Amino acid sequence: MRALPYGDAALLLEPEEESDGIISAVVALADACRAAELPGVLDVVPAARTVLLVAEPGSDLGRLRAAVDGLDVRPAEAGAPAGTVEIPVVYDGPDLDDVARLTGLDRAEVVAAHTGTPWRVAFGGFAPGFAYLSGGDPRLHVSRREEARTKVPAGAVGLAGEFSGVYPRPSPGGWQLIGHTEAQLWDLDRDPPALLQPGAEVRFVEAP
Repeated sequence: MRALPYGDAALLLEPEEESDGIISAVVALADACRAAELPGVLDVVPAARTVLLVAEPGSDLGRLRAAVDGLDVRPAEAGAPAGTVEIPVVYDGPDLDDVARLTGLDRAEVVAAHTGTPWRVAFGGFAPGFAYLSGGDPRLHVSRREEARTKVPAGAVGLAGEFSGVYPRPSPGGWQLIGHTEAQLWDLDRDPPALLQPGAEVRFVEAP
């Protein structure tokens, strides 16, 4: 693992890729950092390939690096740190047929694959409340749309690469849309506002 100073009060950690992928390595490292309650660390922010440790101003980054080096980083276990969230989905997305074609599955098999395997919040980004979900059925790995939409509705459920995700608000987007949910992904009156927290297990359930 590399640890690079990120300003004068943060460390950017770059874990080595595990046998089952860099996302698993990032999740495992972020889990270990949270569990260790590292001295002076205010926030642990996982991303696609890195983990950012945001520390208190004036923190000794050398001491923090030593503490990170001593962590017991174990393979990530889905849902261990943040529980399980079920998201009901109506599978009526405009790209459902395209996903079926790209994967060689029929519509019902795409739905079964999306609901049949738990996903995990790897990291957040793009918009408040948007979570990149990894670890689903590998048959659902599909490319983004060749042409992005100028407006994707809130609650749209999509696939892109190895990830699934739910759009928390209307925005442009190029993911393959397979359905929609009424679940509210971001609510400032909720604590925490984001429904999907890093590390949480997510299970999609087909809604009537």
